[in-house]
Formats: sequence, structure tokens, C-alpha cells
Amino acid sequence: MAGTLEKKLFLGVRLKRLRRELGITQTRMAEDLGVSPSYLNLLERNQRPVTAQVLLRLAEAYDLDIKALSATADVSDVSDLGEVFADPIFSDLVIPRHEISEIAGNAPGIAEAILRLYQSYLARKRLTELGVFDRRDGFPDTTRASTPSEWVRDYIQNQKNYFAELDECAETLAGVLNSEAHTFPAAASQWLSTRGIQIKVVPIDVLAGYVRRFDRHRKRLLLAETLTEAGRSFAIAYQVAVTEHQELIAGIVARAAPPDRPTTTLLTVSLVNYLAAAILMPYARFHETSENLRYDIDALCARFATSYEQVCHRLATLARPGARGVPFFMLRVDSAGNISKRFAGATFPFSRFGGTCPRWNIHASFKTPGRIVTQIVETPDSTRYFTFARTVQRIGATQSGDDAELAIGMGCEMKYASRLAYARGLDLSNPVVTTIGPACRICERPGCPQRAAEPIARTLTIDDFAKSVAPYPFAM
Repeated sequence: MAGTLEKKLFLGVRLKRLRRELGITQTRMAEDLGVSPSYLNLLERNQRPVTAQVLLRLAEAYDLDIKALSATADVSDVSDLGEVFADPIFSDLVIPRHEISEIAGNAPGIAEAILRLYQSYLARKRLTELGVFDRRDGFPDTTRASTPSEWVRDYIQNQKNYFAELDECAETLAGVLNSEAHTFPAAASQWLSTRGIQIKVVPIDVLAGYVRRFDRHRKRLLLAETLTEAGRSFAIAYQVAVTEHQELIAGIVARAAPPDRPTTTLLTVSLVNYLAAAILMPYARFHETSENLRYDIDALCARFATSYEQVCHRLATLARPGARGVPFFMLRVDSAGNISKRFAGATFPFSRFGGTCPRWNIHASFKTPGRIVTQIVETPDSTRYFTFARTVQRIGATQSGDDAELAIGMGCEMKYASRLAYARGLDLSNPVVTTIGPACRICERPGCPQRAAEPIARTLTIDDFAKSVAPYPFAM
């Protein structure tokens, strides 16, 4: 802390971004910080350094982590740009990491523009490889710089995976539906019946590949027989959420301004899913219970009658000012390494354009289905994370085997590990640590036996007369 407060910090870009995210004026922020609007204007233009007093007032007024605020750049932003510049088309430039960090920290708008251009380039490249062309001019149609899932993922991440409006509405609704006299499914079913909506469980073949479908004409919610009890509860909560708060969801979506109809629909579904989870696991009660149970996910599943994946996803949303939970990140992958879900309540260098590091044991969890495996990992910036992973069944899965399983990885910075049940009994002061990295082409960890490609900024040192344990040896 002392070292952070002693050096001069020019945080103009971060202050301006924070103010815009909060939706407040310079005058309002100046009042909150106890400074004049003209002085705040100088801070935002980097004409004055942020003093220790202002930094502490920022942390107190907006419930911020001083370390995160005073960092030169978000780890995720640097990692994203690093992946872009690791592309072979930039191989002759050899852009050092400190220059990438400067762009991410001092010009986040430019950094975002570079990422969008690169996404557009990848889209054009993919379409060219597939032979998909626009008939008018013979060029690939790349009017969309990102896919709907990429756009929605980035939007949710920009909101820190937390939506205060939805949580507040969910707590009110949960208070109506959750009572000692009825289980949630029974109370919610009765509530839906007052709106003329009936629930029916049907054979899986009737829904033809779906696990939930709402018949608008007959006002019937059809649920597949293969859904677990937790799955049925979530499906019912989803219907309650979309029935009661459709206008609220539509308002949030309108403000987000998705670029097209598919993205709009996907964002709508994602927000309804968030609201459904918040109904089943109301913020205040879920946060308090999580703290009391030391974030034991199986215990939370039992307490709230929810699934392992539902609880993990909810844990990554506990960012309410004044009542924050452990800032988890969450990742879901299949046995082939394809990422189908990733959320972060805190900064973690997820690979934006690639997969995960094979040294992270989320992949090894497929060897021990249903069992939690823990691991302490260290990223290239020397930050350590406590992680744990286990497999879950796909929603509505009817078959066994690898294709029916997914792996859920969870983690947080080491400073929070002592609050977790999974760290009990471990020597956190002197732990066994596994070094991991981002995509192989930007990872400069030497001697990695699982490396799939050489780092773009290093020179290969192939020996004609010897073979190293690590593929692609390179000069440091």
C-alpha cells in the first residue's frame, strides 16, 4: 500500500472511465471526493497526479480496490492485446509487453478499437477459408465484427457480471415466492397459474431436442422429463422472470444497444437467466450463506436446492457495493477444450481468442468425474490464484460418457483463499504452485513440456544433435 501511495499516479483515463460507468457528472464525482470540479478535470486530463487522499476517497466512495484502481492496466486488457500482436502477421514487429501495457492503460479506447479490428480480420479470414462471399463485390461479408456470443460476453464482462436492478427485483419477487409452507417449484407454479400459465413435464422426444419450451398460444410451459429437480426449478424461475419483468429486461437491452437481432435475443436470454438465478438465490441471503458456509458449493446446492453449475455462476456475480463476495472467475469447457462459458467477478487473464493453458487442471478433472480438484496457479505477472474444478453433466443429458460431461473451473486471487472451504488444511503461506500462461504464442514460460507453439517474440533454438523435453525451445 505504501509503495502504491508514494509514487505519482496519473489515472486520468481510469477516472474518466469509472465516472462514465457510474453514470455521474464531473460535478457529482467532485462532490463525492471533496475536490473542486476544476481539479477533477485536471486529474482526468492527467495534468495532476492522483494523491493518496483522493485515492482513498475513491476507494471509500465507490467501494473500489485501490490495487486494481492504481494498476497500470487491466490484466485482461493486456492479455487480449498480447494475443492480437502474437498473430503471425505481426511477427516482424516484436512488440514488447511494456508497450502493450502502455496502450491498454493509457488509451483503452484505442485498445478496444484494435481488438474490434482484429475480430473483423478473423471473421473475414474464417469466411474466406469457408468460401463464403458477398455476391455484390466478391468479398466476404464481415459487417459484424464479433459473433453474438462474443458481443454479449464482452458486454456482461464490462458490467463486472453484476446487474443491481435485476438483483433488487429478484429479492422482492423471491420474498413473495419463497415461504416455509411451499417449496419454490410449488409456490412458483401456483404464481404462474394465476397468470394463466400451466406447467407440464413431457417425454424428451416430444420436445424434439429442447429441454424447455413455452407454448405461447396455450400458455403452457413444457419441461423435458430428463431435467433434474434443480433444472426444473431454474426453468420455472426463468418463466417467472420473463413473465414478471419483461419490460425491465427490455429496458436494459435497449440501453446496451446490441448491433443486430440475434445479439439482442441472446442478451435478453442471458439477462433473464441472471434474473432467474437471482430469484432462486436472492443476493443478501445467498451472500450471507456463502460466507457462513465458506463458499462450500455442495452445501450451497443443498441449502438453495440448486445445481453445482448454477451456484458457481451465481458466485461470480456477488459484486454488490458494501456486500461483495469473494471475486470468483468461472470457466466451463468440454473434454475437447472448447470454452462455452466464462465469467469473471475479478480480473483473470482469460484467453480471448484461444483456449486455456493445458497446465491448469480444469482439464484433468475429466479423469475424476464429480470430484473437486484444487490447484494454485501463477500467471506471468506473478499473480497467484486458488482454483478448483470438477465435472458436471450437460443439461438434460441422457447418456453417459465424455460427451455428456463438462468441466467447471472456479478461482480467485490467493488473498481470498483462506475464506474458502476448499483451502482448509493447505499451507497457503508456502503452497505448491503451478505456473500457467496465456495462449502459447504469447506465453514465454521456458521449459514447458505442454507447449503447442513457440512464442512469437522469441527465437527458436533447435539443436540438431539433442532433443529437449519441452517442444519449441527458445532463447530468453
